[in-house]
Amino acid sequence: MEANKILQADLLDLLFEDRNKEYGAYELRTKYNKRITLALLITAGLAAAIVAFSFLSKAFASPEDAKVEVRDVVVQNIQEETPPPPPPPPPPPPKAPPPPQLETAKFTPPVIKKDEEVKKEEIPPITKLETVAVADKSQEGVKDEGLLNAPPVVDKGTQVVQAKPVEDENKVFEKVEIEASVNISQWRRHLESQLQRYIEDAASAGMNPGTYTVNVRFLVEKDGSITDVRSLNDPGYGLGQGAVEVVKRGPKWSPGEQNGRKVRSYHTQPITFVIQEQ
Repeated sequence: MEANKILQADLLDLLFEDRNKEYGAYELRTKYNKRITLALLITAGLAAAIVAFSFLSKAFASPEDAKVEVRDVVVQNIQEETPPPPPPPPPPPPKAPPPPQLETAKFTPPVIKKDEEVKKEEIPPITKLETVAVADKSQEGVKDEGLLNAPPVVDKGTQVVQAKPVEDENKVFEKVEIEASVNISQWRRHLESQLQRYIEDAASAGMNPGTYTVNVRFLVEKDGSITDVRSLNDPGYGLGQGAVEVVKRGPKWSPGEQNGRKVRSYHTQPITFVIQEQ
């Protein structure tokens, strides 16, 4: 290139001096800036169109298109049962007064002795011995009513001692001294995680926003297992049945106690479902 044209020449012209400019690289580099500018303009136009379309769709959306979103599942009235303190021991029974002194008559069984060794003692008549207790000495006192009124005892060998009735071990209690209890954190996590599916199904099926409470009643067995689960009320849309199924699959409880032994007892669990409009 001539010296007087170097200052006016483009960098590409200097770079491709004495090279084949028809090969394609020269043309690509020459039009590079124009292509970049065109690509940026097209991208900006597309982005502006997307934003405008989103804004317009929200502005003209009808109220019927509002979505109902499940916000929460609330488990109410779960309180960890604190066993009450044991009842104080009953007071000792009062001391019974000493029995009255009975009238007794001295009676010594006959013993064979020599005449000179026998001491003369007054022997009570036989009729007196029938109403007075026999002892080793005579004393004044009250008559023994047992001897006066007791009929003659005839043992025929037919007496039967009746055993104390045994309490039914399968008895179900509505109220017990120590209520059945459960690990509160574990129980709450189970209910809230498992019930979410049922309330989402109810919302999708068209359930109106609001607060719905289901009371679930179940029996805590002596081994802590849960049986006889049923809902006392059902707001519909499968919430009552869902609550029953989730409670059936719940963790074991600590059974209630009555008179120091584990018993079967009922428990009622309120569960509140909350559906809010988005």
